[in-house]
Amino acid sequence: MAVLSLLSFALLGWVVHCSSGYVIVNSVSWAVTNQEETVSNLEEEEEEEVDVLPNRLFEGSSIWKASYPAAVYQEEDEDGRAVAELPSPKEVLSFPSRMFSYRREGLNAKGSEQIPPEPRYQEKARIARCIVRSTGWGFLATLSTLDKIKGMPFGNIFSISDGLLDNSTGIPFFYVTPMDSTVADLMNNPSASLTLSEAETDYCRQNLIDPEDPRCARLTLTGQMVTVPTDEIEFAKQAMFSSRHPVMKKWPPDHNWFFMKMNIQQVWLQNWFGGVAVIPLEDYFKANPINIE
Repeated sequence: MAVLSLLSFALLGWVVHCSSGYVIVNSVSWAVTNQEETVSNLEEEEEEEVDVLPNRLFEGSSIWKASYPAAVYQEEDEDGRAVAELPSPKEVLSFPSRMFSYRREGLNAKGSEQIPPEPRYQEKARIARCIVRSTGWGFLATLSTLDKIKGMPFGNIFSISDGLLDNSTGIPFFYVTPMDSTVADLMNNPSASLTLSEAETDYCRQNLIDPEDPRCARLTLTGQMVTVPTDEIEFAKQAMFSSRHPVMKKWPPDHNWFFMKMNIQQVWLQNWFGGVAVIPLEDYFKANPINIE
C-alpha cells in the first residue's frame, strides 16, 4: 500500500511575477508514490478537508494567496495577461508542488516600487533606538584570541540593556565574566559589533515578515567595548538587574562578573528595500526611543 513520503519544504527564493505583482516565497510539496490510489481515496472521502494547510492562510484578511504552476495559466485576457483556469482539488494532486505567494504592495506593472515606505520605515534613527530599547539580547562579534581561530571573527550571544525602560540611553550595557572567551577577545582588542534584530519583538511575527526580510529591521552597532567606570556602576546595576535581567543578581559570584558597555562609533540599519542607512550618532542619541506602531 502506498504511503505519503516525507513532507518536504523547498525554498524557491524571490521570484517576481511582474505582470501580476506577486512574489513566490516557497513551495510546499508532498511526494506521492501512487497518485491513482490517492485520488481514489479522495473520492471516497469527499466530505473531508482536502487542503492540508491551515485555512487561516487563505482567509480574506490574509496576505497569502494560493498559486499554481505555470501549466494552469492557459489563457490570456484582453490586456495580454495570463489568466488561470484553476484546477479541481483532484487535479492539484497531480502537480509536483503547491506554491503560495503574497502580493507586494506598491508594485507597478513593471515590478518597481511606486508607493513610498510607511512612516515607521522612514524614521530610521528612531527605529534604531526602539530596537535597542526593546531588545534583551544581541549577537556580539569580536576578533578571536583562541589558538585555532586566532584573528578570525567570532560571535557570541549576550544579554543587554540600555537602561531602565523610562530612561533609555541607546548605549548597550553588558554583565560579563573573564571566563568567557569573548571577554578575553575584548581584553586583547576592544573593537566589536553588536547585531540586534526586530524579530525579537512581536512586530515581524504579527505581520508575517521573515527575519531576513528587509522590513524586519536589523541593527548593527560598532564601537569599542569598555569597562563601566565606577560612577556608572549603580546605573548599570539598575539597567541590567531591575529592568531587564533580574536573574543575573543570582549568578555565581566566584565568576567575577563585571559591567561593560559599548562606546558606539557607527550605527548601521536596514529596515526597507533598496539599501542600508548609516545613522549619524547625533541623530541616533537624540531620537525618541518609544516604539513606533
